Amino acid sequence: LLLLTLSVNAQKKDCIYDIEEKTDSTSLKSLPHKLMNEKIFGNKKEFIFFGLLNSDGVPMLSLQQLQKSNDFIPTSCLSKNSKIVFQLMNGKIVTLLHAFDDICSDLNYNSEEKSNIRILTAYFYFTKTNFEELKNSPISLVRIQFSGESKDYVIKSELTSESLKTKTNPANYFIDYLKCVE
Repeated sequence: LLLLTLSVNAQKKDCIYDIEEKTDSTSLKSLPHKLMNEKIFGNKKEFIFFGLLNSDGVPMLSLQQLQKSNDFIPTSCLSKNSKIVFQLMNGKIVTLLHAFDDICSDLNYNSEEKSNIRILTAYFYFTKTNFEELKNSPISLVRIQFSGESKDYVIKSELTSESLKTKTNPANYFIDYLKCVE
């Protein structure tokens, strides 16, 4: 009985929400973003974060791309035809569709560090089939199809961030957290 209680509490502990709102007409659950990929080369840094949310019964993936450099950073855009494609370790391919119309990254300037920062936030829809596939197999590769280009990101089983001083398990992201937005 004690083991069962610990197991149930451990599962609940994983589902810590940034936002959990419910009214008569709407509901929203949003998990914190987790670091999926970090690329540091010279004075250029790029981070990919994923967050899961459920808006009125519809589970979605939130993508944040953060780029930082002392040099100019080109704009990244997504169109209504953009996709995220996951290659799973079981060999299957899963595709999520961009949820909204065209969107481009915003440019900010950090005067203290004298660096440019670009942030892109976008949302992607799951389908019933790919939702189930993602719950059962770790991710090995992510391809983001931007407007005009695609970028591939190799996903590690364990990622220790140099910049953020955090440790995450990106390959198992969906296995660990999809249950929180069902």
